[in-house]
Amino acid sequence: MTRRFVLAAASVAVTCAARGAAAQQIDLGRATGFIQATGNELVAAINASNLTAAVRRERVAQILRRAVDVDGVGRFILGRWWRAATPEQQAEYMQLFEQVLLRNLSARFGEYQGVRFSLGRTQARTEEDALVSTIVERPSTPPFGLDWRVAEIGGAPKVVDVIAEGTSLRLTTRSEYSSVITRNNGNVGALLVAMRQQIQQLTQREGA
Repeated sequence: MTRRFVLAAASVAVTCAARGAAAQQIDLGRATGFIQATGNELVAAINASNLTAAVRRERVAQILRRAVDVDGVGRFILGRWWRAATPEQQAEYMQLFEQVLLRNLSARFGEYQGVRFSLGRTQARTEEDALVSTIVERPSTPPFGLDWRVAEIGGAPKVVDVIAEGTSLRLTTRSEYSSVITRNNGNVGALLVAMRQQIQQLTQREGA
């Protein structure tokens, strides 16, 4: 028993050490600078008066695609249903999710020129991620707060969640997606149908 105990303890120690080595501690200054640069890019793209609305939307999408951990957020949101999906469904889900996510985040800033963006405070959420607070101002609407949850992913800062007025985008979406699948007896395909319809509606609304 002593030998088994020693081996088990050693195994736990190795596992914990490996996890500690893999964890990437967040640098608050780096997280702040990342959101500042990303926000400035977004505002510049939205306020570019020489570009059409469609081109501005695509530029905003490109910026967000670089800034957000789309794969990580997408898998987190699908949660336990990821394992229930076929490889084909997983691939389609990620394609649809990227479109929905980027369009939703773009809508937070709006398409009309005159958007302004300012930084608030940055605070550590855990050792591995931080919350960077910002204020977005749009013409003819009250200013509103966006908190960007930033983590180090693959050696680079990435957005892993957006909190709008206290509501987490990824937690809310996770609940909504799970409800759709549950109402359809665990059929992930039903969610994919709903996501296609949502994208179609967003596209029609944008006039793209």
